[in-house]
Amino acid sequence: MFNKLHAAARQVSQIVVGKDRQVRLALTCLLAGGHLLIDDVPGVGKTTLAHALALTLGLKFNRVQFTSDLLPADVAGISVYEREKGGFSFHPGPIFTQVLLADEINRATPKTQSGLLEAMEERQVTADGVTRQLPEPFFVIATQNPAHQVGTFPLPESQLDRFLMCLSLGYPDAAAERALLMGEDRRAMLKTLQPVMRPEELMDAQAALRGIHASGALVDYLQALAQSSRSGQLFAEGLSPRATLALLQAARAWAALEGRDHVIPEDIQTLLVPVCAHRLRPLKSAQGMATASRDLVLQLQKSVPL
Repeated sequence: MFNKLHAAARQVSQIVVGKDRQVRLALTCLLAGGHLLIDDVPGVGKTTLAHALALTLGLKFNRVQFTSDLLPADVAGISVYEREKGGFSFHPGPIFTQVLLADEINRATPKTQSGLLEAMEERQVTADGVTRQLPEPFFVIATQNPAHQVGTFPLPESQLDRFLMCLSLGYPDAAAERALLMGEDRRAMLKTLQPVMRPEELMDAQAALRGIHASGALVDYLQALAQSSRSGQLFAEGLSPRATLALLQAARAWAALEGRDHVIPEDIQTLLVPVCAHRLRPLKSAQGMATASRDLVLQLQKSVPL
């Protein structure tokens, strides 16, 4: 089943050229059962990556363009009175899907952003006092523009903590950009994509991660990283227990894609920035030492011995 995930990575990389590492990280996030946040400037392929992943994995896909006037009910659904039935009927919103692309999520107000919290954590939606389960598997792939751009609302810490990973695609290198300029239109290529696996196979692969071994010594290393992040020397708040669980689950997924039945410390180190940097807020006193949480996470990694 993991061979099919390798095939999925190759197919997506034909659409999002020059970003093999980011594609592999995105697949790792979905294999681990987490949600993905893609943070970058407009026009670098964030939406294309999300759409290509859903099509390649054979998952039902809905897209919501987040705007300042979007309401929680526009995403979750609404009850409408129907005279013929003499009562209210619930009309499911676009969140009732397997992959929800929350495009430009930080252009919506905090009220609408917070409407996703229950769905992301519990895989369910409560409306009008009734709780409804979401389809399985269920993933949120959200894109956001840099916070300094006009019309953005920063995601609160509680929302950021629900995303297992945060990735940036960055600008393509010269060879990749030339391939984009000289090649076929990416949107046209998306229409030709065929699923390389079924949703049931993806869920089987997720269940198989329980068999990926993490030794006691490796868990000691993971705990040491978490405790160091909570020391108050670099970050305002340290890694939460949810973050450490997410890092271990992501490391199991990365190890599985590498063809191993056990996690090694290098797996933790590879995933430390994409899993943890968006969850950590630098101390004001530490901002002079580094320009971003990413740099401080790398400093954290260097400070904790294996």
